[in-house]
Amino acid sequence: MAEQRAVVLGAAGFIGSHLCDRFLGEGWRVTGVDSLITGTLRNLEHLRREPRFDFLRADICDPLDALAGPVDAVLDFASPASPVDYLKHPFETLHVGSIGVENALKLAKRSGARFLLSSTSEVYGDPLEHPQRESYWGNVNPIGPRAVYDEAKRFAEAITMAYRRYERVDTRIARIFNTYGPRMRLDDGRVVPTFAGQALRGEPITVYGDGSQTRSFCYVDDNVECIFRLLHASTGEPVNVGTPHEMSMLELAKWVREAVGSKVELVFQPLPQDDPRVRRPDISRARELLGWEPRVPFDEGMRRTIAWFKERIERGDLAAAAG
Repeated sequence: MAEQRAVVLGAAGFIGSHLCDRFLGEGWRVTGVDSLITGTLRNLEHLRREPRFDFLRADICDPLDALAGPVDAVLDFASPASPVDYLKHPFETLHVGSIGVENALKLAKRSGARFLLSSTSEVYGDPLEHPQRESYWGNVNPIGPRAVYDEAKRFAEAITMAYRRYERVDTRIARIFNTYGPRMRLDDGRVVPTFAGQALRGEPITVYGDGSQTRSFCYVDDNVECIFRLLHASTGEPVNVGTPHEMSMLELAKWVREAVGSKVELVFQPLPQDDPRVRRPDISRARELLGWEPRVPFDEGMRRTIAWFKERIERGDLAAAAG
């Protein structure tokens, strides 16, 4: 059987870099593409001498004509994904979710490749349905500050389905919920690196609102396993990727503080506009279609993640930790 090739867009990002590892581990050749707006080559440093991996620095909002040769799978993970990043880069986020996604779909079409879009639980907005099923259409503020990300991903799903229906591209859509693990940036503004970094540095932990808002945290290895299975499945419908284990932000802050062995205080700040009050996926579709559910317990995954952050802080590698 000929060697298969995957093109991972957003390869220098958190999840993208782990996907490169997974496909290489499965015997694929991998081409990573990243503009490095929010990604970092440090996430790919361990692949520098891997003969089956090559890297192209490029903005996918430009035509992807440089990607020559056979391609079997295109995985689009090329977007700022944290509030800090997409609020800093609003137009880049809108462009990569529209122009960039269409360029990726065009690459898949001309290559006859499968296409997988990394969508997000943010398409559900501040949900009125709980837990969230893929059939739920969401409660998104289309003109709020978060809309540059939320609506970009909703458009990305729409154009992906249009290419499936009208251009016969073999597409998949992964709606990814909160994911955590090694290679997250300490400064990316997401709650796990923020709480862990603050506790490890002996700083007060910042909790927004009263801390009652909830999230569901899936370890990156489980996330990647689901994505790999989804790529090889036959469904074109969106699939939630996440864990049904839900916890409040106040619970998370206290857990991190205890795990680190810190006595820092909790400081409460106003809740950002349109911040979702609850977030938990219904993963029935992933269970039924993919035979998948998360395997890594929260405590174990968080200990691995905190240890990764701690190692970098202790050796003074703050630039690497910040991405």
